[in-house]
Amino acid sequence: MSWYEEWFWSDAYTRVYDHRDDTDAERLVDLIEQNLAPASGSHLLDIGCGRGRHARALARRDWQVTGLDLSEDAIAAARSQAADEGLDETVSFQVGDMRTPVCDGCADGVINLFTSFGYFDADAENERALAAMATALRPDGWFLQDFLNAPQVAASLGASEYETEDGHTIHQDRWIEDGRVNKQITVRRNGHTETFQESVRLYTLSDLTAMYARVGLDVVDLFGDYDGGDYVPDESPRLLLHAVPAS
Repeated sequence: MSWYEEWFWSDAYTRVYDHRDDTDAERLVDLIEQNLAPASGSHLLDIGCGRGRHARALARRDWQVTGLDLSEDAIAAARSQAADEGLDETVSFQVGDMRTPVCDGCADGVINLFTSFGYFDADAENERALAAMATALRPDGWFLQDFLNAPQVAASLGASEYETEDGHTIHQDRWIEDGRVNKQITVRRNGHTETFQESVRLYTLSDLTAMYARVGLDVVDLFGDYDGGDYVPDESPRLLLHAVPAS
């Protein structure tokens, strides 16, 4: 089993990232609404949607949203939450591999958020995933990718430990090896310990723009945070790339 299948499908994942909540998702959707301005009723694809917090936030603003994720458990949770919120008319979720196009030219916009990219060992497979996202776009569509900011990550590596509200102790170690940023997450409670891994290809802005060009995307804007701030290589917490199909 790949690290991302074991980790993202675990209960521990939600504990480690419980601070990434619906409020956090709404900030990013504000950025999309204010800077990309999708028309009412636009069809948006959320690739690597996880449990659907961004897809649901988009659907609450009356866009038609399709979320895709490899995890059956995550998709089940996304569907259940959407049903509880009465969003069945505006959002749907499906299980699938991001390397396979959801459609050919059906989407007004495609989003890939919260570093849901760079998981595969081979660069060619990561590029294949990006190509699949580009394939789904209409000629006048747009793409937004929210990725880690490589220089900032490299400067802030180290260990951290904290306790969650329900009494779990989370210890994380991060290091760079073979062009990837790796993380070991240890979750402890009441003498029980679980250990998980994360490993993401540490793509830089130049790496990504070159890959975009090869799959037929042109980068037209950059943001350094979820509030739409300028991208500053050594300082920005995130790297968000806004791209459109190459003309």
